[in-house]
Amino acid sequence: MNAQENRVVSRLETIDIKSRFRTIVYQGTEHFEAPNWSLDGKYLIFNQNGRLYKLLLNASSPQLIDTDFADRCNNDHGISPQGDKLVISHSSKMSGKSLIYLLPINGGTPKLITEKGPSYWHGWSPNGETLAYCAARNNNYDVYTISIKGGKEKRLTNTPGLDDGPDYSPDGKYIYFNSVRTGTMQIWRMATNGSNQEQITFDKYNDWFPHPSPNGKWVVFLSYIDKVDPGLHPPFKQVMLRMINTDGGEPIVLTKLFGGQGTINVPSWSPGSEHIAFVSYELVE
Repeated sequence: MNAQENRVVSRLETIDIKSRFRTIVYQGTEHFEAPNWSLDGKYLIFNQNGRLYKLLLNASSPQLIDTDFADRCNNDHGISPQGDKLVISHSSKMSGKSLIYLLPINGGTPKLITEKGPSYWHGWSPNGETLAYCAARNNNYDVYTISIKGGKEKRLTNTPGLDDGPDYSPDGKYIYFNSVRTGTMQIWRMATNGSNQEQITFDKYNDWFPHPSPNGKWVVFLSYIDKVDPGLHPPFKQVMLRMINTDGGEPIVLTKLFGGQGTINVPSWSPGSEHIAFVSYELVE
């Protein structure tokens, strides 16, 4: 069963990390992905059909965000730590490669940041000055950083295989990421200059997209229950949202759902670190 043969029901949900209670905020028969939670806690941003949408938490329908020419946005987008800018990853029709752009939070004309592609944004430094992203250069995907003003990019990982999903800790000391270097996809952490790379998760699951909480206590990530290629993060699989303490310990299962790609690709913690937004799916004949 796949999305081409069935109708997709997408559900934008939130989960309380203490009670594990899930709330459906919005659902539709369009395929949408990857929520970001606003700094004031009042709305969520997600992507659908190459565009970005803003959903007020007390509203019944989302509003289109003006991204001008950028009409092929993927699920790697986010909000600046200061709340004044949006970052998007958009694939131009000419090159077909995802590039990273910045624009005002309420919409506008995107400004190109990364000259090389493909580049997929994932993290923003707490001071708002640096972007972290996954990029393919010389046929290998690694973690890079770049100034929000553009310029020269800095490569932080260089192991064979995929390194992806970089996101900054709120104190600016670390970048969390996922890496397939041990044979399965696991969660790793490094200093923001790329030094001291250390593994965080050590189990049978393939783990993706670590996101530190704003209060610095937790890291949430996606784990595949279904067997998948360690280097891929397909949609429409049985997965879990799990959470691990930044001081160490064993991961905690928050919830199980049908999802994967599009569920939690980008930072989606509530500003108070009490809730996480995510997308679950259902395939209906």
